[in-house]
Amino acid sequence: MTRAACVALILSATTLMFAKSRPFSVVEATIPELQDALKHKRITSRQLVQQYLDRIEKYNGTLNAIIALNPRALDEADALDRERARRRVRGPLHGIPIAIKDNIHTTDMPTTGGALAFKGLVPPYEATITKNLRAAGAIIIAKTNMTELANWVSHVMPGNYNAIAGFGMNPYDPRPDPREGNNDGRPALTPSGSSSGTGTAASFWAANVGTETSGSILSPANQNMLAGIKPTVGRISRYGVIPITADQDTAGPMARTVTDAAILLGALEASPDPNDPASMACARVRNNDYTRFLKKGALKGARIGIPRAYFYDPATPAGQTPRGGLTPEQTAVMAAAIAVLKQRGAVIVDPADIPSIVAADPSRNLLIWPACSGPGGAKAQDADCSIVQKYGMKRDFNKWLGLLGPAAPVSTLTALREWNLAHEQDGAIKFAQAQLDISDEIDLEADRARYEADRARDIRLTADEGIDAAIKTHRLDALLFPGSTGANIAARPGYPTVIVPFGVVPNTPTPPFPDGFAAMPARYGVSFTGTACSEPKLIALAYAFEQATKRRVPPPLFP
Repeated sequence: MTRAACVALILSATTLMFAKSRPFSVVEATIPELQDALKHKRITSRQLVQQYLDRIEKYNGTLNAIIALNPRALDEADALDRERARRRVRGPLHGIPIAIKDNIHTTDMPTTGGALAFKGLVPPYEATITKNLRAAGAIIIAKTNMTELANWVSHVMPGNYNAIAGFGMNPYDPRPDPREGNNDGRPALTPSGSSSGTGTAASFWAANVGTETSGSILSPANQNMLAGIKPTVGRISRYGVIPITADQDTAGPMARTVTDAAILLGALEASPDPNDPASMACARVRNNDYTRFLKKGALKGARIGIPRAYFYDPATPAGQTPRGGLTPEQTAVMAAAIAVLKQRGAVIVDPADIPSIVAADPSRNLLIWPACSGPGGAKAQDADCSIVQKYGMKRDFNKWLGLLGPAAPVSTLTALREWNLAHEQDGAIKFAQAQLDISDEIDLEADRARYEADRARDIRLTADEGIDAAIKTHRLDALLFPGSTGANIAARPGYPTVIVPFGVVPNTPTPPFPDGFAAMPARYGVSFTGTACSEPKLIALAYAFEQATKRRVPPPLFP
């Protein structure tokens, strides 16, 4: 052996000894790092859980990231440690603490959706994804805070507020909003919703599971500097998840890295679920292993489209005022992101405008076809908006209540609205319940033809003449959206998106903060969106971008 080789061997051994002697910390630790520490006996699953619980005790009073803690988390960790000692390791999530949104059924903790009427509700069955996580060896350490009923109670409810737990905060600026009229405890820097990324950002657990109907994974991932995967609708079972509409609902992973999100996606996907026929929509990835798509060179030769109109630059539909576009600071962030893509060998197609965004014909323009929302989306006023979400809520929420059987606190959406009104003084509907109202006025039989027509129009404008058209015309691998701005156009056809942390922009609301209030900047990611079942390609692109940039910064106030 040469002298140089001897020196290298000694240095390597010294480094290993130092690593083993240094106490292991869960802060910002990735799932592979946690598994490596477990494998080499630097820590046990019980010790992992205890470290996370210590952080929760220390910081959750400030962040309010949790609705419920699992009282058996340490016992479950002990059982998984015993399995590991017998050389049984179920997979990359074995012994890893994961949190899930509180609209996902668990039978060992309540599942409330944040609604006061459901406080203490323990459903009679577990969600399929809860079973999948447990089968993969994950420890469900907590149920996360969330916007009440996934943000389908009130059109003016702040993100991450619910009647049970109150306001969730953003770890990058956890101060309350000081502005007159907004000083009710809501955060100065929104953590967004309806899912919560706060606890993952602050290392309360390794990663978490959110749900999305339109933006509820991507937006909080953006605001909390996380990687998030909003999957194709149907790739993950929705059975046992409090619904808005089966047309758009999905669960998905939120994590600090694309690698962790890919690992969690595989566990959530598992096998098709007979309780959710849509779960056969996409062919399964072999062994549910999405880490095989983590390729640093994936950007080389990839064709990435820039949908300039509306998403980057203002657009003006016929007879309308200009809308959309970015601030100068957001524009600078996206220009930097595009420069990275070019440096890494991507072919940038700019512009790659979406036909339904620039269509001159009002009937073919998506910008003047919003989802019905709030009092303006009520029956007498809903001719120019899609009723798909409000129709789906009436249909699917009542079906979900029926599956609860005797455990259901209320039997119908109508009964929930009545309960809320009766308990308004108890805080049940601080922001009213306009979304529930416009859903409950739906007649599932009489309005079915209108629903079917609106659903067909949604698909035509967002898929056929939307994402699919742009990708086919320009032969694209993905579209690049700023932050979570592409969430709605991808949500309606149920298409996938992967968001990656990247930059920061000023937090400058209207009206402005008072003089002397130094607002911390908001986080701003970039999103890769594709057609149905294109997660493998999107994960590859997102991972390559993440590895080329590595811009995630942990929240400095929660070391």
